[in-house]
Amino acid sequence: MIIFGTKGYLHALAIITLLCGHCGNPSAHALRKRVVKFTLFFIPLFPVSVKYLTQCTFCGAQERVTVEQATQLQTQAAQDPDPRYTPLGQQQPHQG
Repeated sequence: MIIFGTKGYLHALAIITLLCGHCGNPSAHALRKRVVKFTLFFIPLFPVSVKYLTQCTFCGAQERVTVEQATQLQTQAAQDPDPRYTPLGQQQPHQG
């Protein structure tokens, strides 16, 4: 008996402030990569599909983006980080 199937993985790539096309608010959007892999005996072997998505943190609306758009958004997030968002592991200095 052979056991096979698929399993999805969600990778967080960046957080970037964008104007939401659904609610119209300028809010933080999570850029995510969704990979579905073929599994054999519960071992992931190779990717079946790869999708890039942005999700508005205000209204929750998701929008699919192309690989080129995802790369551009990642570059933009790395070059001009929003000071309100701190990378994991770094603390904001205490003011006051």
